[in-house]
Amino acid sequence: MELLFASVMAQTTDAMNVTLEGEPKEMTLSVWELIMKSGLGGQIIIFALFLLSVVAVYIFFERFMTIRKASKEDLNFMNNIKDYIHDSKLDAARALCKNANTPIARLIDKGVSRIGRPLNDISTAIENEGKLETYLLEKNLATLATISGAAPMIGFLGTVIGMVVAFHKMASAGGQIDVEMLSTGIYTAMTTTVAGLIVGILAYMAYNILVSNVEKVVYKMEAKTTEFLDLLQEPA
Repeated sequence: MELLFASVMAQTTDAMNVTLEGEPKEMTLSVWELIMKSGLGGQIIIFALFLLSVVAVYIFFERFMTIRKASKEDLNFMNNIKDYIHDSKLDAARALCKNANTPIARLIDKGVSRIGRPLNDISTAIENEGKLETYLLEKNLATLATISGAAPMIGFLGTVIGMVVAFHKMASAGGQIDVEMLSTGIYTAMTTTVAGLIVGILAYMAYNILVSNVEKVVYKMEAKTTEFLDLLQEPA
């Protein structure tokens, strides 16, 4: 009995080993291997998307820091401006604006430099300066918006190229269609689509974050210029 039991266990163990050895091994694919297997067309598309992503990251951080700096405000700034205007110390008011060096300070400086002229002229000068400051805050945002829309389209271009490659190989193979033969075109199609969507989504989110921050700064500019114009209309 013991010999029979040992024989059965040995056969079972051998069968399990054969089964384990016969099981397909799980294959993993790194991002680099995915890119390298996407073919020349896919590699060119992915390289273009990589350049767009670098530009998008640079614009986002550069604009984010610039807008953040522009949003900083001295709580006593307008009180000091009010005191200087009431005391007719216009040079001191302008010096304070130049030292602050913010969009709000530059708007107020433009208004102070026009004191003595009609109120409509002062308001127009401040409005024109405000348009210039808004333009400077929104610098390169159009490029970021273009990247957010162009990146998915470039990815889809890679998809079309990949499918053309796949169908061309199918036509060239006649009736002997091999999955491995079509893998290059399929890799190109799928890899570029994913890369384009990732770059486009991130650029779109970055654009909306920056636009929201610019709107906050513009709101502050409008509020402070309104306060300044009201100050000029106060009785002496």
